[in-house]
Amino acid sequence: MRFDRRATLALLAALLLGIVAPAAADYPERALTIVVAYPAGGMVDIVARPMADSMKKTFTKGVAVLNRPGGGGSVGMAEVAQAKPDGYALLHGAAVSLTVLPLTDMQAGYTHKSFEPICQTFKNEQVIVARPDSSFNSAHDLIVAAKAKPGGLNYGHPGIATIPHLAMIEFARMANVEFNQVPFKGPAEAVQMTHAGQIDFAAVPLSTAATSGLRMPGLFAPARNPAIPAVPTMKEQGFDIAPLSFGALVGPAGLPADIKGKLADGCRTATHSDAYARIARSAFQPDDYYGDSATLARNLDQDVVEKRRLLAALGISK
Repeated sequence: MRFDRRATLALLAALLLGIVAPAAADYPERALTIVVAYPAGGMVDIVARPMADSMKKTFTKGVAVLNRPGGGGSVGMAEVAQAKPDGYALLHGAAVSLTVLPLTDMQAGYTHKSFEPICQTFKNEQVIVARPDSSFNSAHDLIVAAKAKPGGLNYGHPGIATIPHLAMIEFARMANVEFNQVPFKGPAEAVQMTHAGQIDFAAVPLSTAATSGLRMPGLFAPARNPAIPAVPTMKEQGFDIAPLSFGALVGPAGLPADIKGKLADGCRTATHSDAYARIARSAFQPDDYYGDSATLARNLDQDVVEKRRLLAALGISK
C-alpha cells in the first residue's frame, strides 16, 4: 500500500484540532489570575483592578489580581514567563520590566519574547517635579543650578535603569552637566522626598505626579499633554528626550491563537470601559493609551532596540 504523506499530515492535523479545539472552546473553565509584578498602589496596579473587574463580564469564572513584587518586577515576570501557556496565568506589567530589566540583569530569567502580547493598557510620560517654592521653572534653571554647584544638585528617581532614570541620564549628558542621583524604591517615595525637601527635584512618571501639587519644569514627551498644557516638553526646551513607557497585558509565550484572541477582545473591552477611562483620565493618560496585540508587539520590539542603544551608550547594559 502506497504511503500518502499529504493524507497522513491532514489526518494528524485533524486529530490535533480535535484535541485542542474543545479546550479552547471551553476556555475559561476556571478563574484567571493577572499577576502584577509590583506593590499595590502604583500605576500598574491601579489600572489592573478596574481592568480585571471589567474582564469579569467576559470571563465569568472570575479574574483575580495578584501582587508579586520583588526584583524590580523580575519575580512576578519570571513566574508568568515560566507558567503553562493556557490563558490562566497572565501578567500586567510595565515596559521597563519587560524590556529594560532583561538587558541589565543577567539573572532576570526572561526576555520580552518570553511573553505573548495581548494588549497595551496605558502609556506613561515622564516628568521632572520640584517643590512649588523652588526656583526651578524650566530645564534651563536646572542646568544653571547644576553648573553653579557641580555634583551638588540631588534628584530622585524610582530606581536604577527605570525610564525616569534613563531620561535624566540622557538629559544630563546632552546638557553637559552633573546631577547627583538618589534612587528610591518607587516613584511615590521620590515624590514624597521632593515634597519634604530631602532632594532638590525628581524625575517620575506623570501618573504619579498628576495629583502631587509639585511644580513641573519639563515633560519628557513628544508633545504637550492636554491635561497639563502649561508644562513644556523637554523637546521644546532643546532636549529631544521622550523615552517610550507603556503598560501591557501579556501571557506566557505560546498561547493558543483562539485563547489569545478571547483575551485580546476582553482586554480591549475592559480598557474602553467607563470605569477604566475614569482612572486613565485621573492619571493624565494620553488619548491613545490603548493598543492591540500587534501594536504592543511592535512597541516591545522597538523599545528593546531603543533601550539597548541607550544602555550601551551609557555603559550600563549587561
